Amino acid sequence: MSHTDPIADMLTRIRNANRIRRSDVEVFSSKVVRGITEVLLREGFITGYEQIPYKNQGKLVIALKYGPDKEYVINSIKRESKPGCRVYKAANEIRQVKGGRGTAIMTTSKGVMSDRECRDARVGGELLCTVW
Repeated sequence: MSHTDPIADMLTRIRNANRIRRSDVEVFSSKVVRGITEVLLREGFITGYEQIPYKNQGKLVIALKYGPDKEYVINSIKRESKPGCRVYKAANEIRQVKGGRGTAIMTTSKGVMSDRECRDARVGGELLCTVW
């Protein structure tokens, strides 16, 4: 099975697993996917992840996070920049997501970062997705 957009595939798998309240989800691994997963972990949207070997690239098993009464931590996860229409933001154009309750994930010259980290480091880049 070929994946033309591994980021969209990852976000869709997380969205679908989250909706049926699965404890974890498997996604194909790549540098950008691992970077997005690291940001989700730092921002508190997931509890952890593990790299497992699979063919050449490997897979990531992402442990999803829920509240004490099984309420969603990830209410929405949306792909912003698509292969057919890229979205770039300068450092001064990066806005908070949902008044700071969510986060935007961006790829920059310094790696994959959250919107908060981009504003602190004063770097812009491609807006990959938003999570809240």
